[in-house]
Amino acid sequence: MDQITVSSRRGKAGPPLPVARLRWAISLFFALDGFVFAGWVVRIPTIKEQVDASAGALGLALLGVSVGSVTTMLVTGRLCRRYGNHPVTVVTAALLSLSIAFPALTHSALQLGLVLLLFGAAYGGLNVAFNAAAVDLAETIRRPILPSFHAAFSAGGLAGAGLGGILAPHLSPQRHLLILTVIGLVVTVFAGRVLLRVPVPGGGSGPPRDDAAHPGQAPGGATAGRARLFITVYGLITLCTAYGEGALADWGSLHLSADLHTGAGAAAAGYAVFALTMTISRMSGTWLLERLGDTPVLVVGGLLAAVGMLVGALAPQLWLVFLGYALTGLGLANVFPVAVGSAGALGGPQGVAVASTLGYSGILLGPPSIGFLTEAFGLPRALTTIAGLAALAALLGYLVHRGRHRRSPA
Repeated sequence: MDQITVSSRRGKAGPPLPVARLRWAISLFFALDGFVFAGWVVRIPTIKEQVDASAGALGLALLGVSVGSVTTMLVTGRLCRRYGNHPVTVVTAALLSLSIAFPALTHSALQLGLVLLLFGAAYGGLNVAFNAAAVDLAETIRRPILPSFHAAFSAGGLAGAGLGGILAPHLSPQRHLLILTVIGLVVTVFAGRVLLRVPVPGGGSGPPRDDAAHPGQAPGGATAGRARLFITVYGLITLCTAYGEGALADWGSLHLSADLHTGAGAAAAGYAVFALTMTISRMSGTWLLERLGDTPVLVVGGLLAAVGMLVGALAPQLWLVFLGYALTGLGLANVFPVAVGSAGALGGPQGVAVASTLGYSGILLGPPSIGFLTEAFGLPRALTTIAGLAALAALLGYLVHRGRHRRSPA
């Protein structure tokens, strides 16, 4: 395995770092996160029957995932600053792997909601920790590699959904989710050994340095306040794009079946097109960022998603809707990792935590917002809000770039 010597943020040469091994280890945790979550989602209908819950009771129980995640995210940022990104990643991945087995053991909506609090806490904590670890590695080797990690998450989600579709007709939820636990623990042990043994020079594998929160900036209230403002704007960008991901996941197929009167296969294929183009776009994200830079990718991505979603929501023909979904996936794919990476560069793990929390809030707001708007205006018009927020993300990306450029013209 090739090793390269990198410099820390203070300019001092660090020890040889097996970057490829570390990158693959973090990618495995991203893939594991998507794999486990998708495996849980495909078993929700069966779990609903098992606990004999009404639609309303199930909705309250599922809220446990959201409450657990959002509550834990900001706390995880502090834990990462104290103990390091890598140890927190390993611990939360182990908790996620263990907690996925518990929903299948419940027999009431209340029990399900309580175990989903734990599952959501592990899920939210892992999202902050491995994003912080990814930001740290990207800054250490000075390459924009965050999109490749998010591509691993998307690929893991596709694999988890595919495996769930194969196993669901043949295995009970208990056995299926237990298999996910075993796979998760094996991956955690395998990848965790790399994270715990290979520190990142000057990075977040251990407790942070005093200048980690705002590298390269002079201390002072004004500078810190400006950095917090930029972090909040990047968080709003993640909220705008995550809103689109969550809303399209829940309502995109229904738009095809209800408004275009397609069959179940074509309706399911619509979201598959969106997910596939998003994965492909994230796989090429590093290449795009190295050649175009953060701001063009963020701004153009937001505008492309806005145009794509307008086509996908309002076009009367199936092939045009598919094209719109594909463009939306291509556009949204790299906006979230660019925004999270920028927030992490400004604020370290806490910056990642703020951006991730706002982004996850967007995922939560998207589906119910579309539902309320559909009752008032119809589903096609409701879906155009995805386009509006994608355009807003592009505008915010341009404005925050101008603000940071004026602050540090050098």
